[in-house]
Amino acid sequence: MLSVYEGFFSGGARILHSDVVLGLREGGQYQRVLSVHGEVHREATRQRMEDDACYRALTAAGVGVGSLGRTFGASGDPAVFSGPELAETARAMADADVILSLKEQPLALLNQAGLPRRPVVVCLHRSDPENQGPALDELKAAIADGTVAACVCCAESTRAAYEAAGIPGELLHVIPNGVDLFRFRPDAARRLALRVELGIPDPAPVVVFAARYAAMKNVPLFLRAARAWLRSEPDGQVLMCGAGMTSANPALAADVGAAFEGEQPPAGRFHLLGVRRDMEVVYAGADVVALTSAWGEAAPLCLIEGMMCGAVPVATDVGDSAAIVTGHGIVTPLDPEAVARAWSEAVAGRTALAPALARSRERFSRTRMIASYAELIDRVHARTTRPSLPEPL
Repeated sequence: MLSVYEGFFSGGARILHSDVVLGLREGGQYQRVLSVHGEVHREATRQRMEDDACYRALTAAGVGVGSLGRTFGASGDPAVFSGPELAETARAMADADVILSLKEQPLALLNQAGLPRRPVVVCLHRSDPENQGPALDELKAAIADGTVAACVCCAESTRAAYEAAGIPGELLHVIPNGVDLFRFRPDAARRLALRVELGIPDPAPVVVFAARYAAMKNVPLFLRAARAWLRSEPDGQVLMCGAGMTSANPALAADVGAAFEGEQPPAGRFHLLGVRRDMEVVYAGADVVALTSAWGEAAPLCLIEGMMCGAVPVATDVGDSAAIVTGHGIVTPLDPEAVARAWSEAVAGRTALAPALARSRERFSRTRMIASYAELIDRVHARTTRPSLPEPL
C-alpha cells in the first residue's frame, strides 16, 4: 500500500488517515507514505513534515515516509511536476498494489502521464466538493481514465455531495470515522492534569474549540459566543486549540478584538493553546466540545474525540454533525447567543448525557473503521489480478 498526502499539516483528515495507515499496518499490510510537500505554511503556522505528530507516529511504527520536498505556497504551478519528482513518485508506486489518496488533491500528481498504472482509492473528507479548486476536476479525470477504483466517504453528507457533483454513486463507499477508544476516554487524572496546568479550578465549566484557523470553522461566531458565555458564566473557561490558535496569529487577534469589541477577554479564563499533541488530555479536562463551522465539514473528528472523552458536543448543523450529535449533545443555529445558551445547557446536562455517550462508543470505534477500510482495499486488490484495472466496486 502507498498513501499519497498533499502534505503533513494539522487537521482532522490527516490525523484520521494516518491512524488508518497505522491500523492497516497492524493488520499485516505493508504501508508507505509519499507527501507532495515537505513543508507547509498555512493557518499562520510553519509546519515542517518532520515536526508533525502524524509523521512521528508513522515513522515510529516503521512506516516509511518520503517527500517530494516541495514547500506549500511556493511560486510556480502546483500542478506541474519536474522529471525528478515524477521519477521519485514512480519509484514509490512501483511496488504498491493499491494506492490511497488522502483527499482528491494528490490526484494532480497521480494523474501525470507516464506513472505506473495502479488502482487508486480516494479518501474524501469534506462535504463541499465544489469548493476544492481544481481538485474535483482532477478526481473526475482520474475516474474517466479508469484509475479510481473506489472512493471512501467519511460521512453520508460527503457521499451525497460528491454524487450531486457528478461522481458515480457506485464508486462512493461510506466508512464513518472512528477513534482509538483506549486513548479517547473519560479520565479523571487527565482532567485534573489539564486543569492544574492551566490554573483552572476543578468545578469550573470548560468549553474547548479544537480547529485549525480557517474560514470554514467560523471562528468569529465561536468568539462572539465565547464572549456571551463568559459574561453569563462567571466561572467559565474557554480553550482554543489548533494551528493558528495562538496570539501570534494576527488574523485571530483581529477576530478576538472584533468579537470582544476592543476589550481583552477575561484574564485567566480565555486560553489560546495552539497545536496540542495531547488532545485526549484536553478533551478529558473539558465539559463541552464546540463546533461552529459554516460549511465544508463531513464527520468532524473533534466532536467524536471529545464525546468519547466525556465532553458534551455542541455543534452547528453542517455535514454529518447533527447525526453525530443527536442524542449525545446539542445542535445549534448560527447565532452566538443561541450557541452560548447551548453551552450552558450542555454543562448542566453533562451527567445526564454520560450514559448515552458511553453507549455510543462502539459506533465510533477505530477497530470498526479499520476493518471496513481493510475489507474495501482487499476487494480492490482482489481485482488487480486481472490484466486490466478493476471495474468500479
